[in-house]
Formats: sequence, structure tokens, C-alpha cells
Amino acid sequence: MLIVGAGLSGVGAACHLQMDCPDRSYTILEARSASGGTWDLFRYPGIRSDSDMFTLGYRFRPWREKKSIADGPSILRYVRETASEHGVDANIRYNRRAIAARFSTADARWTVDVEDTETGAVQQLTCSFLFGNTGYYRYDEGFSPEFPGSERFQGEIVHPQHWPEDLDYAGKRVVVIGSGATAVTLVPAMAEDAEHVTMLQRSPSYVLSLPGSDPIAGLLRDVLPPRLLYPLIRWKNVTLATLMYKLCRRRPQLMRNLLRKGVAARLPEGYDVDAHFSPSYLPWDQRLCLVPDGDLFTTISRGDATVVTDRIETFTERGIRLESGRELEADVIVTATGLNLLMLGGIELSVDGAAVAPGETVGYKGIMLSGVPNMALTVGYTNASWTLKGDLAADYVCRLLNHMRDRGYAIATPTMPSASLARRPFLDLKSGYVQRSEHLMPKQVDKDPWQLHQNYVRDLRALRHGPLEDEGIEFTRARPDRRDEPVLAAAA
Repeated sequence: MLIVGAGLSGVGAACHLQMDCPDRSYTILEARSASGGTWDLFRYPGIRSDSDMFTLGYRFRPWREKKSIADGPSILRYVRETASEHGVDANIRYNRRAIAARFSTADARWTVDVEDTETGAVQQLTCSFLFGNTGYYRYDEGFSPEFPGSERFQGEIVHPQHWPEDLDYAGKRVVVIGSGATAVTLVPAMAEDAEHVTMLQRSPSYVLSLPGSDPIAGLLRDVLPPRLLYPLIRWKNVTLATLMYKLCRRRPQLMRNLLRKGVAARLPEGYDVDAHFSPSYLPWDQRLCLVPDGDLFTTISRGDATVVTDRIETFTERGIRLESGRELEADVIVTATGLNLLMLGGIELSVDGAAVAPGETVGYKGIMLSGVPNMALTVGYTNASWTLKGDLAADYVCRLLNHMRDRGYAIATPTMPSASLARRPFLDLKSGYVQRSEHLMPKQVDKDPWQLHQNYVRDLRALRHGPLEDEGIEFTRARPDRRDEPVLAAAA
């Protein structure tokens, strides 16, 4: 097997493969020079999880630190320690980017073009199964809209995805453009050293404050061993997150009011909550922004940060002029304007010579793509922790591989559902980064097994315990004359 990506998902997939398919060999391709994926790439101040670590952590390895809303370096350490403990790091090939993958039905194998990111040399690897764990964000560039007059600005303009190590903002005026998870993380972190930080948003987002440390886990930590505490708190958090999501969908006005009251309670009396923290969309049309211990609201209440809701007319030499006529003076402008999506890290797929565009496929169980044999990908939840789905995806792939081995199958190919079933977007969010790239993403239909469920309990039953043969997948046995080959072979 080839696993693409050595981040949170890829390391987890390799650990599952070693535990559940010990007869399988594998290699992990990592385009960068270090493991950790998102948690190694992003270096901006205050970077942290927007999910609790009892659910963002792996099912098989308890999170032992006290902070449940963890900082980026702690998560990176957790991923790398997991890889080391399971021996996964020995199977990672760094600076290797998969750029194209071709499946041959006759050979029941993938041939993958792999580029050395340091030299540009390309080699070919073959494998019987391809497992994409690249996430769906583009790592080499974030989304940066064209701001009129940006070339005139005399200070520094920074995108969080490419944070300069030597950026000095101590005692300076900072404007952070954006209202999403990155912006609400940056503002309190930068306010510790900056003269003042302004969060400039075109429109508000829902912001939810949760304890940075889980109080129930804190009470039970000295009573229960980690092997009991971890699944208990994990299930408690899964249940609460699921209930909240369902309430947001079924009683959106109630949840809108509750979220507003939660924000108002943490801000000074008379603060204009409706202008700055009451979005026009319904809760969970976009992801909720999580702030641990209300740090954003504390920073605003102290006067170290200000929220401005307005539109940009132009950058100026000294800062940003708004459509209202107001000018925000700045020494540093941070464009926390979002990310770009990229399926499978941009790998060009083809099957028996025919190109495959992921945007023209339909997802199967949220893990495989119609018409693409022997390939899976990890796409985490949008309403819960990514790793909850990552663990289930790896569980399913391992079950599938063992099933194919036991039944003598060489190829597993998800089928395209009937054209009479209406297609809808794979990710059911109205966030800008999703809307901009909807055409690049697979589709889904409102019928199993082609429906993407944002429900861990439902997926748990289907992916870990459900049938492996159904109307959505076809299996092909190996040709009698086909010799047994190693799972992975590299061309010289």
C-alpha cells in the first residue's frame, strides 16, 4: 500500500494498517521534509486545535496532557510520538510528492509518479492500494483575495499559512483581516505583544467559548487510568458535540440566541454584539469558531483588541481605508482570509488510460470514489473532530483489505449511483473556501452508501461493523495467471 501524507491522518492510517493488517507492507509519501502535516506547516502565533484532543486524538492512543484544547506544538509532538512508538516513521519517505497515479485493471495495480521535491527527479512506485491522507487544503498557498492598493502599504502583509519566523510585531499596530478560526486564534495571541490588534471582518462568525481543560477529565484523572478515562471523555464529548449540531440544525433560532447570550455574557455591558458577533447565516451553515476560556472576549474586554465590521475600500500607505470612510492605521496586516481546497494533494488520477476528475465522481461511504478502484481517502467531519472520521476510514480500509484477501479479490471498485438520484455537494457548508472549490470536490446523493454522513455514531456502525459487500461496490477476483507480487515495488 501507498499512503500519501504523513500528517495526523496518514500516521493514524499507518498505525491502523500495522495493527489490523500485519501482512501488508506500506510506504508513506510526504511531500514536505517533516511529518505532522498541518501541525508542522502552520506556525502562526497561538495556533491550536479547534476540537478537543479527546476526539482529535487517535482512538488507540490516549491524550494524556491536561489541556484538551491544545496548542499546535503539543499536537505535533503527539503525532510524532505516535509515529515513533509504532515504528511508522521508519516507513516515511520525505520530500516525495505523488503527482500522478494510473490504475491498470489488467494488473490490478497503481503506478504512481513520485517527484523528489528537492531535485525534481521523478520515479515510479507501484502498489495494489492507494490511500490518500492529504486532507483537502492546498499546502503551498492560502486564499488571498486581491486587495486594491495593497502595493502601496508601507508595512508588512502576512498570510498565516506562510508565517515569517522573524516577524516582529511587538509594540506595533496589527490588523487581522478575517473572522474565522485562524483570526480568532491570532487576535488574542498577537495582542500579548502588539500595541493593539484590530480584527477586521466583512461579516461576523459564530464564536463559542469552551474550557481549555476538560473539567470532568480533571476530576477523574486521578481516579481512572488513561485507558478508561480516555474513551469515557471521548464518548462524552462526541455525544455533546452531536447533540449541539442536531440542535443547531433542528432549532437554529434557539441556538442562535444561546450563542449570542454566551458571547454577550463575556463582553462589557453595552457592547454591540449584534454588529460584531451575530452572523446572518444559521449556526453550522459554517463551522463554529472555538475560543478556549473565552480568550478572545477577554482580550477585547481589556481593550487590547477591537473588532471592526466593515468592508475594505483600499489599502493605503498607512493601513486600510474602509467603505465607511474610516481608516485603520497599521504596521502589520495579517490576511487570515482562508484556505484553498485541493483534493488528494493534486494527484492526477486515471483508470485504464481514462482521466478521472474527482469533481465528477460520487463518494462511496465518504471514503472511496465511484469508478476509482483500490483507492480510499480520508475526509474528516466538518461538525466534529477530523480524527473521529480518520480512525473510521482507516478501520474500514483495513477491513476491506482483509476481506479482499480472504475472498481472493484483487479489485474493489465503487459504482456510480443512478443518474436519477440528484447530486449535491460533498461538504454541506456555506463557507467561502467550500463554495469556491465545490466543483473540485466529489458529489454525494441522499441514499446510502453514497451519502456522506456527518454523524460519528452512524458511521461507526456502518464503517466498523457494517457489510463490506453492497450495491455500491463491485469486486473482481485476481486473474489465475497473475503472479503474487509485493505490495510495494519501486522502479530504479
